[in-house]
Amino acid sequence: MSHKQSRSHSILKAAAIALTAACSVQFVISAAQAEELSLKGKRIGVSIVGTDHYWDLMAFRGIQDEIKALGGEAIALDAGRKDQQQIAQLQTLIAQKPDAIVEVLGNLEVLNPWLAKIREAEIPLFTVDTATPHAINNTTSNNYNIGAEIALQMVADMGGKGNVLVFNGFYSVPVCKIRYDQMKYVLTSFPDVKIVEPELRDVIPNTVQAAYSNVTDMLTKSPEKGSLNAVWACWDVPQIGATQAAEAAGRPELKTYGIDGSPEVIKMVMDENSPAAAVAAQQPYEIGKTSVQNVAKFLAGQKVPPFTFVPAVLINKENAAVTAKPFLEAAEKAGVK
Repeated sequence: MSHKQSRSHSILKAAAIALTAACSVQFVISAAQAEELSLKGKRIGVSIVGTDHYWDLMAFRGIQDEIKALGGEAIALDAGRKDQQQIAQLQTLIAQKPDAIVEVLGNLEVLNPWLAKIREAEIPLFTVDTATPHAINNTTSNNYNIGAEIALQMVADMGGKGNVLVFNGFYSVPVCKIRYDQMKYVLTSFPDVKIVEPELRDVIPNTVQAAYSNVTDMLTKSPEKGSLNAVWACWDVPQIGATQAAEAAGRPELKTYGIDGSPEVIKMVMDENSPAAAVAAQQPYEIGKTSVQNVAKFLAGQKVPPFTFVPAVLINKENAAVTAKPFLEAAEKAGVK
């Protein structure tokens, strides 16, 4: 590595570490504030695209637990990763006329007409990880920041050059679109970092198995060590399969990057011998709770912002020993390992 490349690498590393240090795990609203809120006598509809992923399950739990804690009744519906089932469930909720609806994730191209119908029915709509003009508030992580952070970490680890395998199967999901676009924006400053075409497609279900197969195929096609340098995904389930593929092929130089902070991935990042290099860890349970608190505020006549960001933390090899602990403790408390 030349002096110029080494200096560039150090600067990028410092930037990534500084961004991580700027974020800290915190509760968005204090217990005292939460006690002032109430949903007593209120019925809150909840629609989620699926709960097979750690992030989704924890957000769903956070929503329901907070509705109960504030004295409300949750009408909670899980679509099992089926777009048409989620639409049918939204129709059911509209017919039941709850005091508000919280919608979580999903394909925006499919959902938007039905989210519009919720507003037409004069039911207050709140979303989690769904950026839509029909929502009063969207509670989420700052995915613009997350997308840039994980991309900067990847570029830093690559020394500003190399080839990246990109999973891009869910661009119609708002948070994935934002993260992907931010990654592409970061790469415009680093012309020596190339995305391998065609991009890979992550799928649901069998995400881990499909990612393992796809990355294994790409490693077979590029047998020379160092010919592939990184794998990027907008969430961390494909990262599991990609990491396992790199390990099985004896290609530890292929580093993997993802977003969400599932316990399995965090543990991989903590392992100094694992190709899993970094994951942007979110607080899905707190995101779910915060969304419900926004509902309670609105129904009490308070003003709420169009979006609420709950902090996330970039966990990498250098800081994992410190940053990973609260996320793993939260998962253990929820009974997820």
